Amino acid sequence: MAYIGGEVGAAPRIEWPTLALAAAIYGGWLAVTYFHAALPPWLTLGLGGWLLAWHNSLQHETIHGHPTRNDRLNQAIGAAPLSLWIPYAVYYRSHRAHHASAELTDPFEDPESRYLPVGSGPGAALLRTVEGLQATLLGRLVLGPFVAVGRFLADEMVRLRAAPWAVVADWVPHLGACILVVAWLHWCGISLGAYLLVFVYPGLSLSLLRSFAEHRAEAAPEHRVAIVETRSPLALLFLHNNLHAAHHEQPGMAWYALPAFHRWHRDRLLHANGGLLYRGYGDLARRYLFRPHDQLIHPNHTAEAGRPG
Repeated sequence: MAYIGGEVGAAPRIEWPTLALAAAIYGGWLAVTYFHAALPPWLTLGLGGWLLAWHNSLQHETIHGHPTRNDRLNQAIGAAPLSLWIPYAVYYRSHRAHHASAELTDPFEDPESRYLPVGSGPGAALLRTVEGLQATLLGRLVLGPFVAVGRFLADEMVRLRAAPWAVVADWVPHLGACILVVAWLHWCGISLGAYLLVFVYPGLSLSLLRSFAEHRAEAAPEHRVAIVETRSPLALLFLHNNLHAAHHEQPGMAWYALPAFHRWHRDRLLHANGGLLYRGYGDLARRYLFRPHDQLIHPNHTAEAGRPG
C-alpha cells in the first residue's frame, strides 16, 4: 500500500525503494564477505551484523507482499538464507499466522509469542529458565540469539515427529541454498564458525532488539502492540517496523510509507494502543536493560487464571 497526503492508496506495481534496498543488502553482503580480509575486524563485525539484521527486515517486507505484486517473486527476493538457521518458508508461515492471530501474545494462538503457559514438570521449568535468560534487554541481546535458535530447532524437532514430510519440504531447499552460501564463504576464506560469530550472531542480536518490546500481554488486544519512536539509524535498519502499531494496522504498507502514516495518525494510534510508547531504544534500555520487560507466564494462562471462580 502507498500513503500519500493522508490517504492509503494502491501500491505501485514495483516498489523501487525496496528493490534498491535489496540490491544494497545483497551487494553489501557480497562485498563485505569478499573483501573481509582488507577490512578492520571491527568494521567487518559492524557491517556483518548490520547487513544480516537488514536482510531480516527485508525478508519481513517480502512476507508482506513487497516489492512487487507477484508473491513468488517477492519470496525469491527474500529467501536467500544469509542467516543460515531458519528456512524462509517457516518464517513466512509463522509471521503470516502472527498477523492473523486474534490473540496476539497468547502462546497457544500467536506463533511469535515469547510468553509461556503456566505448565508443570521439568520441561516447563527448563523452558522458564531458558526464557528467563532473555527477559531483560541485556539478556536478550547477549543470550537471546542462542535462546531463539535453540528453541526454534527444538520446535522443529517436535514438528519433524508430527509432520516429517512437511519439515523435509521446508528444510531440503533451505539446506541446498545454505550449501551455496557456505561455498561462497569458503571461497572468500571465511570459516563457518567465523561467519556465525561475526555475521549471524550480531545480526540476530540486532533483530532481537527490535522485537524485544514490540508486543506486551494486555487485557485489551489493541493494547498489545507497541510504538518505538526513533530517528536513529535503527529506524532504517528495522525498516520502520519499530512503528509497530502502524504496521499492525496497515500490514501491507511499504516500509518507506510508515513514518508518514504514523505522523498523520499518531494521536489515534496512541489512543488505540493504550499509550504503549517508547521514546527510542535508549528509553527502552533505561527501563529494561537489567529488568524484565514483563512476566514470563502469559496472564491468560497463570495458575490463578486457570482456577474456577
